[in-house]
Amino acid sequence: MKNVLVIKSSISGDNGKSNQLIAHLLAQGAATNVSVTEIDLNLNPLPHLEMSEIASWMTAAADRTAEQQALAAHSDDLIAKVTAADALVIGVPMYNFALPSQLKALFDRLARAGVTFKYTEQGPVGLLADKPVVFALARGGIYANSPADSQVPFLKSFFNFIGLTQLHYVYAEGLNMGPESAENALSKAQAELSEIAKILFA
Repeated sequence: MKNVLVIKSSISGDNGKSNQLIAHLLAQGAATNVSVTEIDLNLNPLPHLEMSEIASWMTAAADRTAEQQALAAHSDDLIAKVTAADALVIGVPMYNFALPSQLKALFDRLARAGVTFKYTEQGPVGLLADKPVVFALARGGIYANSPADSQVPFLKSFFNFIGLTQLHYVYAEGLNMGPESAENALSKAQAELSEIAKILFA
């Protein structure tokens, strides 16, 4: 059985276009032997990272206080889910030219020195086993391959840093540029996701 970890970050819930793209992708695998684990950051947001939480990571598990155990669980549970997954599917709406802060808070728990990456004399080395990562990118305007796209360069740098290089970017752009633009963008993105699904759920 394939395990797929889905991460949703739209504050619009089911109305969010990135969530709708995720639903389209998962529907392609509904008849296959796929187990889906979902993290919805709109329903269960993470707090911003604080030094007390980082200190909990640096404390041996057996020596953590109850408070430190609860803090460390944010990161420990997330990394366990990523490690167990055969593929990741991540919804990435664009808010004010950037990632949703909820998603950045999750990424902050995924980058753990000695756990998901390490530094060597040759530079950083990712420690996660490589696997496909599909990003459903929903934007009101058109930003792909332009200096205004701050998301994709960050996503590539971050996921390569922790060892994940099989990155697939599916864009739905121009969603706020009129009904025809939105319809065309969503149809194009859905077609791309259907092709990815043939490989992801094979």
